[in-house]
Amino acid sequence: MKLAVPVIGAIAVLFTGWMMAKAGWTIPPVETKQVGYRGTGAFVIHDKDQEKKTMAANVAPAPPYEPDPNGPRAKEAHPGLQVLGDLSEDQLNRLMASIAEWVAPEEGCTYCHNAENMADYSKYQIQVARRMLQMTRTINADWKQHVGQTGVTCYTCHRGNPAPKQVWFKEIGPTPTDTGWVGWRNGQNVVAKNADGSSLPYDALSEYLLGDRPIRVHTLTALPSGNKAGIMDTEHTYALMTHMSQSLNVGCVFCHSSRAFNAWDESPPQRVTAFYGIRMARALNKDYMEPLTKTFPANRLGVTGDVAKVGCATCHQGVNKPLYGANMLKDYLAELGGKTQ
Repeated sequence: MKLAVPVIGAIAVLFTGWMMAKAGWTIPPVETKQVGYRGTGAFVIHDKDQEKKTMAANVAPAPPYEPDPNGPRAKEAHPGLQVLGDLSEDQLNRLMASIAEWVAPEEGCTYCHNAENMADYSKYQIQVARRMLQMTRTINADWKQHVGQTGVTCYTCHRGNPAPKQVWFKEIGPTPTDTGWVGWRNGQNVVAKNADGSSLPYDALSEYLLGDRPIRVHTLTALPSGNKAGIMDTEHTYALMTHMSQSLNVGCVFCHSSRAFNAWDESPPQRVTAFYGIRMARALNKDYMEPLTKTFPANRLGVTGDVAKVGCATCHQGVNKPLYGANMLKDYLAELGGKTQ
């Protein structure tokens, strides 16, 4: 009888191994990277096969040539310019050629411009592009706490697509008549697209990356006063954290200490960077994306009629540093580095 438990355990292990072999399952090669102090669980595990695919999808394109910064300003030849008039004509032409490859490699210049009249600004794409250029310059000038000196370009988000693939819209969720016996769902218990398919609140990004709901997991006081936070706050916060984890392909300990998640003084530097990233995304959505709602045609809007919005995945796309930290801005500093409202 004493051997019963070990024997059953051995049989279970052998049976599990047999099932994996029959199903063709294999254990993927993994790589563990230490990202914090030892003993705190601060490490990230990556599937090496998947990381090869991710690396191939995060290669920054080289600039086509080095432009001449001298000569007449672009606004002299193109009086209608509102954003790029401070560049030389050669700098403008190089940037336009690059944007065509970054955003619309198939359509080229005509995706935004009227081929019969390049000074025609009636197409909605060119109106959106103007604001996106202003937004890019704002990010590089005002949000160095998040993007550092690496900065961003149009390619950081677009990756050869007219609309970035990693954007988000407001979610409707189930209607009251869909709840059935479940009753009140509190905005959850359905598949949350922006929370890795979990049952967490499905529209939490609207609360944090558009609204300014406080990010809380638990109250810091024993009595019901001061910094209040209940289970609902915890669930909504976890939905945001899950989105961030999925977007960067990292675990919680990339930004938090496993022994004290709420302690800033024990957290790695990445938490401060993420702090500013949340606020940056919120500012971009409120100042740049939402005001463009009426500019976009209906087919470019979400099911609730809202415009596509910026999330962590929009830039990061599965890596903790977009494009693995490649600094494309250094080649376009004159064009995209200075702020223009």
